[in-house]
Amino acid sequence: MMAPPAQSAATPAPGPSLRDIHLPPEPSWWPPAPGWWVLAGLLLLAGLAASWLWRKHRRAQHQRRQVLLELDRLVIQHQRDGDQSALASGLHQLLRRVARKHDALAAQQRGEAWRQTLARMPVDAATLDRLLALDQQIYRPSSSFDHAAAVIAARQWLRLALNPAAWKRTAPEHAHA
Repeated sequence: MMAPPAQSAATPAPGPSLRDIHLPPEPSWWPPAPGWWVLAGLLLLAGLAASWLWRKHRRAQHQRRQVLLELDRLVIQHQRDGDQSALASGLHQLLRRVARKHDALAAQQRGEAWRQTLARMPVDAATLDRLLALDQQIYRPSSSFDHAAAVIAARQWLRLALNPAAWKRTAPEHAHA
């Protein structure tokens, strides 16, 4: 019997010819996946919101400084000329301007309505009375009043009033009265 012929190393094996395994190409970095687009959008929105809040905060700080500098100018002017009615008038106008930013009717209020507007700041009754006395002091002929206490009361009220979060909300029935 004859033995099967031995295959030589040079002859190919029967069947398909297999090649080495090829890996797919590396994924491209562009365009990014949708999740990265969403993240970029959220970061952009967060940056815009932070910028807006920062500018709002800076504007409020600048306004606070300007109002307190105006208060200091009134005090310096009073120290120079001693005009108590001008000091009382200046303090009263400054209080009204700041109050008007939170209550549009503050410029026209008198008596109890003005007291309620001033009372929206958490100040004690003595401070409130000193601030209300300014309204009367404007129209009195150069009578003496405790200008130092009035300036301290105005400064205390203004520091609180220049913080919008400190304003107490009014009841709806008082808002239209």
